Amino acid sequence: MNDAITAGGEAASMSPLALFLQADIVVQIVMLGLLVASVLTWGIIIAHMLRIGRLTRQNARFERELAKATDLDRLFEARARDDYPAAKVFAAGIVEWRKSTSGDKVDKEGTRARLAGAMHSAVAEEIDRIADRLNVLATVGSVAPFVGLFGTVWGIMRSFTNIAGANNTSLAVVAPGIAEALFATALGLFAAIPAVIAYNRMAHGINRMESHLTRFADAFHASLSRELEG
Repeated sequence: MNDAITAGGEAASMSPLALFLQADIVVQIVMLGLLVASVLTWGIIIAHMLRIGRLTRQNARFERELAKATDLDRLFEARARDDYPAAKVFAAGIVEWRKSTSGDKVDKEGTRARLAGAMHSAVAEEIDRIADRLNVLATVGSVAPFVGLFGTVWGIMRSFTNIAGANNTSLAVVAPGIAEALFATALGLFAAIPAVIAYNRMAHGINRMESHLTRFADAFHASLSRELEG
């Protein structure tokens, strides 16, 4: 019976909360930092997924509306303030079109070049805005394992110091410190692995959206070019 109680107490002392409370202040700071990084990572992942889904739906709806539109000026007035990529690229094209064709004499080649530049600049600006927080995931994915490793090294050094002070190398003396140190490594990986996976998936999704917006800009540019010829 006493053996069972002792075993239960030792198991409880190896729980994540107990490992955190028993750890050195430096290791505790490392663990807290990694937990904050993990929470931040998941917050960015969830927010980005929701945002990309919303923007994709808005882009698709706008492209369908543009395909059916018979008056681009009226569509521009209705959607000029919409805050999603397709509408922004469209607005950039219409604004440049109005500027380039407002005079008595229209430079067709110059107008085409300016239209292409304005819309591709709008595409780049929108992609930069969407990818704004990717650098946080990249930083967490690359730095978190090393931060966890620092906590591990510090915890192992503390364990060796305790062993030397106690003149005892039994498992009961060594195990808690080693467990605390390895727990810091586990937290580092817990923060880094989702960040790396999410970064790669999000970068792929942003590249796909950039390609789609570029094709949209090219198609709209071709439509305006035909207007010039007409």
